Amino acid sequence: MENQDFNTDDDNIVEETSGLDLDEEFSNEFKRACKLYNFRRPDKFSKEHLKALQDIHRDFVRHLATILTGYLRMEVEIDVISVDQLTYEEYICSMPSHVQNMIFKLNPLSGEISMGMSPEILAVVLDRMLGGAGVVYDTGKELTQIEELLTIKFVEKIIKILEEAWGTILPVKSEFVALANGYHSVPITTSGEIVTLISFEVRLGQKNFGLMNICFPYPVLETVLPKLTPQYIYQHTTVVANEIGKNETLEKIKSVELEMQVILGMAQIEINDVLDLKPDDVIKLDQRLDKELIACVNKKEKFYVIPGMHKNKICVKIVGQKPFKE
Repeated sequence: MENQDFNTDDDNIVEETSGLDLDEEFSNEFKRACKLYNFRRPDKFSKEHLKALQDIHRDFVRHLATILTGYLRMEVEIDVISVDQLTYEEYICSMPSHVQNMIFKLNPLSGEISMGMSPEILAVVLDRMLGGAGVVYDTGKELTQIEELLTIKFVEKIIKILEEAWGTILPVKSEFVALANGYHSVPITTSGEIVTLISFEVRLGQKNFGLMNICFPYPVLETVLPKLTPQYIYQHTTVVANEIGKNETLEKIKSVELEMQVILGMAQIEINDVLDLKPDDVIKLDQRLDKELIACVNKKEKFYVIPGMHKNKICVKIVGQKPFKE
């Protein structure tokens, strides 16, 4: 009887579930819970990381455009046009062979960083640095030895500004490494490594347009990824800006002259006594000779001092700071 009841219950379960497509329901649930993952090209940078990098380099190009406008004595505009992640192989294959490749470091970040600049932009820059009008002549020719030295000097100026922009994340020190024609001769990482490519559009004057890019391999940024968030950058930028503002204010007021006085002592006398004062009269003060005196800055008591002589002149030596009172 027990076996018969069990079989009957089992038949009822089958009848109740026969109308459901369990395979289809499980498949839809599985699709909602899972997402595609490309093992050949994994996403190592989140959208938040890319947004933070975009914010850092927007500040960088604003400062860079201002500096280059004065340095080249011509109007310079620079915009961030994209921030993408791709493999290093895809990056070097997408770059024209004649693009000038500058390699540098941002210590203590580990690894090398690549900066590419289109020949149109570099030609205008070199022409201006050599005293020309900023006219593009032949963009396909190799750089002369003098032009290479000028290019290195120009790149060092750029990465110095980049160093300051990265100060919102951590203090870094820029270091120029090498100058190469193209990307295949001096690789900065393995071909399958993920990199972040930040592309800029550069406008020099009214006629000259070109592209510039900066390539960060993943190992370079791996240690600072927790800090690459818009929230961290905003909070840290506020702290840094306040500190910079404080330092700038202190620098500006360093040359301001202040009045400093030393109080030898005090006494209360009647007006009649004041009217009768004459040379050689002695006024008794409330200050003992073995006690420290008070020095005032802008009429506010600031230091404890003791009197003395230095090179036949009366002086005081500061021995302590007086507690501040509201």
